[in-house]
Amino acid sequence: MIPRSALGSAVRAFSSSARAQAHVSHIGREPIKVPPAVILTPSPTAISIQGPLGTTSVPLRPYMQIGFPQSDVMTLVVADPEIKEQRAMWGTTRTLIYNAIVGMTEGFTVPLYLVGVGYRVVLEADPRGTADGNSGHRLNMKLGYSHLVYVPVPAHIKIEVPSATKIVLSCTDKHQLGLFAAKIRSYRKPEPYKGKGIFVGKEQIRIKSVKKK
Repeated sequence: MIPRSALGSAVRAFSSSARAQAHVSHIGREPIKVPPAVILTPSPTAISIQGPLGTTSVPLRPYMQIGFPQSDVMTLVVADPEIKEQRAMWGTTRTLIYNAIVGMTEGFTVPLYLVGVGYRVVLEADPRGTADGNSGHRLNMKLGYSHLVYVPVPAHIKIEVPSATKIVLSCTDKHQLGLFAAKIRSYRKPEPYKGKGIFVGKEQIRIKSVKKK
């Protein structure tokens, strides 16, 4: 039988250990490998990422500090990880910096698939040209409606249409790429009865069975 004093000490030790582990961002504390082709330039308010595909920047909060323990390794720390906001932004900012490095070196690509009888897509010149920050091209889609669906392509998005039912989007900014892919998908979201719609990447849905009367 364990004495109460010993049991109380063990419980307090476990609780202290649990709290210490909970107040660390496992994502934020992970070092980032910096490719040779990337140049990082930190400042008190942001970090600039320059690579073969361009230059971008990620804002830094006043309580964040960038470190370079090795020439090809970057670390990010916060002043007080016990503060919830700092701990949350620690992991978020580390992810944004990592995504920016990947975007400036490799870029991001996502395919979209049009699934449905008669669904088709064509990439064509946009009569409105490059107005409103567009690239001068648009998607012309047949999605089972009584009308065609036109989607202007933003200038920061590269697009290919290798077949009548497939769209390939590329961008150096993962967030902007996801927003545009979601916009295209919104014109015909996948439905669970016939499995028709616009699918992003490896997206799958569970087909529901229709009960017959």
